[in-house]
Amino acid sequence: MTSAQAKGSGSAWQGACVLAAALLWLRPLLLHAEPNGNTTDVLGTSNSSVCFMGRIVSTVCGKPAVSGKIFGGQNAPDQRWPWQASLLYLGKHICGAALIDAYWVISAAHCFQKSHEPSDYRILLGYHQLQHPTEHSQQMTVYRLIVHDEFNKRYFMGSDIALLQLHLPVNFTSHILPACLPGPTTKLPLHSSCWITGWGMITEDDFLASPFQLQEGEVGIIDSEVCKMYFQSPDSSGSEYSIHEDMFCAGDLMTGKSICRGDSGGPLVCKMNSSTWFLMGLSSWSLACHYPTSPSVFTRLTYFSNWISEKRSTSPNPDPSFAPPQEKPPILSDFTSLGMVHKPSTCITLVSSQTFLLLLISLRTL
Repeated sequence: MTSAQAKGSGSAWQGACVLAAALLWLRPLLLHAEPNGNTTDVLGTSNSSVCFMGRIVSTVCGKPAVSGKIFGGQNAPDQRWPWQASLLYLGKHICGAALIDAYWVISAAHCFQKSHEPSDYRILLGYHQLQHPTEHSQQMTVYRLIVHDEFNKRYFMGSDIALLQLHLPVNFTSHILPACLPGPTTKLPLHSSCWITGWGMITEDDFLASPFQLQEGEVGIIDSEVCKMYFQSPDSSGSEYSIHEDMFCAGDLMTGKSICRGDSGGPLVCKMNSSTWFLMGLSSWSLACHYPTSPSVFTRLTYFSNWISEKRSTSPNPDPSFAPPQEKPPILSDFTSLGMVHKPSTCITLVSSQTFLLLLISLRTL
């Protein structure tokens, strides 16, 4: 995750972006995903469940034992984010992921462009510092990998989602628990508390320091129409980089919290129903993670809730007798192969005079 302490060059476009960001952050609409959202529709994620609002809801998911700091982030307390996973490719951390059930982990599709062979990947759970596994840490082998068929086909980074089915079920503990999944009609209440977590780089050029402690950062949900302004082309021809219905934006433009390399596929969770955390997004793409920051773009899980349900229901659990031998949780030290948080080749969008005027007019309507 990136930090606002990493200063830029101070050129004219940076000043315009900073001023626009300050104006945007004053708007209440930046703090919610849906203006009228005040209900929660939930997908069940474990065998231990109850009925809530007509749907089956897990009594295990979304309830960490610890309630409590990714560019601009801070060290996360142990056990606060028990669904956080590390995705290993050939033994190296490349992306984040999130546990959603005893057999299932979810991540971003772009993390799997090197290989679609499940045997090339491992999932680490119960880690707080990647260099220091504990008695609570687990390394899981992958039985089935399902990358969305439409990934990056209709538009840049579209359908950036993948599911991983494990050979063996995860043992839930206070250090390893699933996040709750939203249903297709879930709406974030106004002023939701949402957090991003990961072991990614802290700036565009700086790796997370040893012992590689999990980072966290609180972010606000940004209105998609406002977010699109950050990815407009400086000319009138438009841009291939835009925000679509299967995406949403979040960040903290004032203090500089955003996703960076190695955070891809990691969770964005929001607290709802007073005590339960829901996995609302997956880290997908962003502009370069340096000052001034721009919104980060996340895969919108409510859009894919039916796809997730269909893939899980048609994928029976594997026969445990065919599972490979359990592997010892590794000590990670090499972070040179971190997966990219995909970003446009153009480093930053310019805030045009027309866009700036629109922002000023919109503020007058408050």
